[in-house]
Amino acid sequence: QVHVVESGGGLVQPGGSLRLSCAASGSIVSIGAMGWHRQGPGKQRELVATITRDGSTDYADSVKGRFMISRDNTKNTVYLQMNNLKPEDTAVYYCYVFTFANHWGQGTQVTVSS
Repeated sequence: QVHVVESGGGLVQPGGSLRLSCAASGSIVSIGAMGWHRQGPGKQRELVATITRDGSTDYADSVKGRFMISRDNTKNTVYLQMNNLKPEDTAVYYCYVFTFANHWGQGTQVTVSS
């Protein structure tokens, strides 16, 4: 069993920042890619950012220059630093961890509103 738990969501004003964390635990031998998806109200789930084990990153065009993904392999943890947040960033953010298969967290709500 692999457990994935996100934290760090909340309510923030436009232009503000949040940092999401996601920790994996359980029967883990090695973790490959890690990343974040999100699903806004009335929208389909979309990829936000991914990071490979060696640190290569990829971002959705809508968050480039504002979000930064990073990871700590010693802690099996991935982070998402979100800056200059916009109302359209409002969504449930889901973390995934690839270890023989994708394992997903339960999601954390991010609300950007004044």
